[in-house]
Amino acid sequence: MKQKKLAVVLMNLGGPDHLDSVRPFLYNLFSDPAIIALPSPFRQILARLIAASRTSKAQDIYKKLGGKSPLLENTHHQQQALERSLREILPEWTSKVFIAMRYWHPLTEEAVTAVKEWEADLVVTLPLYPQYSTTTTASSLKRWHDLAGNLKSLDQVCYFQEPGFIQAYQELIQQTLNQAPSTIPLRLLFSAHGIPQKLVDQGDPYQWQVEQTVTHIMRVFKIEHQICYQSRVGPLQWLGPNLEDELERAAQDQVGVIIIPVAFVSEHSETLVELDMDFKAKAVELNIPHYGRVPTVGAHPAFIEGLAKLVASRVADQHSSHTKYCPAQLTKCGCQSC
Repeated sequence: MKQKKLAVVLMNLGGPDHLDSVRPFLYNLFSDPAIIALPSPFRQILARLIAASRTSKAQDIYKKLGGKSPLLENTHHQQQALERSLREILPEWTSKVFIAMRYWHPLTEEAVTAVKEWEADLVVTLPLYPQYSTTTTASSLKRWHDLAGNLKSLDQVCYFQEPGFIQAYQELIQQTLNQAPSTIPLRLLFSAHGIPQKLVDQGDPYQWQVEQTVTHIMRVFKIEHQICYQSRVGPLQWLGPNLEDELERAAQDQVGVIIIPVAFVSEHSETLVELDMDFKAKAVELNIPHYGRVPTVGAHPAFIEGLAKLVASRVADQHSSHTKYCPAQLTKCGCQSC
């Protein structure tokens, strides 16, 4: 009997693959209505202006990374590891993992075409955003469903407290602590990408889910910690405290810091440049006694196994609605509708 085909679609933001790609990547980002909530054509006009004004600065960032984002390469490693895990956990299916990036190649439409050409019997979409937000998970899923047509697609989006994800970070944090000087008091700074405060006020569950992730991670540690946010842009009020303020507080307290990029699962410009270069230089300037950084979970075996189990659970339970984890006031939670 011929095995049925299971397509798993890993979703992420994407990143420019060449310096010439930076401007169109930025345009795609800022023309997303989940990022700038203006009607057409005003959103597209503003996106062009923003992309033009930010291209040079963004290119300087990617020059530090060899002229391109490493995100796709890192996602390929996760893709290959997940395929191996799915072969073990779902032997009754022929599983293949695809990549759908939101703002640069391989774009969602390319992934839809590839999945259709492979003639998948079932699709599970798996956004690589551990914590749900309207600006990331919801946007990627909307784009997929707008293009997927008659593909039978199931969404698996809620894993901010998935045991394998939590275990992976616990192990990586412990490894980083083991390498830190034992004579210096340390503070863990869990850094997540910021979003405007107004989105949280409107029911976006991102901040609450970040806090839940950190609560689960910290169950095995007895060390001071703080959640903070990075990558703020524009004049709006964003989630706080921001990472720079927390570095200044650490300097005043004369404690070393270890940064944990808790909302990222792959290395890219915001970890390799912002955290490893810019904020590290700031820590040196502030005379912080120690600056360490925990790597992203990447293709950590516990994380990949956790993703495979999520997929298997979704395949086994195709017709049920998902549990709503978030408090009632967080009305934009997507867990119950995926």
